[in-house]
Amino acid sequence: MNDRTDSYERLEFLGDSVLQLVVTEELMRRHPLASEGDLAWMRQTVVDREMCARVGMAANLHEQLRAVAPEHSRELADQPSVRAALTEAVIGAAWLDLGASVTADAVRAAFADAMTAAVPGQRDPKTTLQELAARTGVAVRYELARIDGPAHRREFTTRVTVGGAVAVGTGTSKQSSERAAATAVLDLLDEGD
Repeated sequence: MNDRTDSYERLEFLGDSVLQLVVTEELMRRHPLASEGDLAWMRQTVVDREMCARVGMAANLHEQLRAVAPEHSRELADQPSVRAALTEAVIGAAWLDLGASVTADAVRAAFADAMTAAVPGQRDPKTTLQELAARTGVAVRYELARIDGPAHRREFTTRVTVGGAVAVGTGTSKQSSERAAATAVLDLLDEGD
């Protein structure tokens, strides 16, 4: 394998699979009565790009990438998508070099807080808002209001409107800003009850 990009992408592919397997097994152990649907929602929350990026930052992977990357590409370490991909690639490399048991233990430890926060029956804020809107017959509309920062360190601001309620959320990706906006409008709607 001569091309480093191919190698990196293959490790990321393997790491993603390992991460999903380990998290699925752990969630099933923690929640033996949870339905397949709840397990799928919980797993998605734990292994999403934002969570992988956070775990990579906690492990200081972005700084290690910065230290070895060519100067012209060091700013890539600040992009959440790169941080997430790096986390998955490291998991894949660990699986190959250290084996299943050591890697699974490390994944369980690194993602422990996210797995603890994942609760059966609890959906992500965008899904919760969509279900609430469907029950009440109102539309949900997300609008990207602003993008700030340099290309390697963007901050997105999204405005969400549901019925007469409007809220704003920010995040390092469009998706995370939409989740933040959905959370804010759900909080606003809860206060109104």
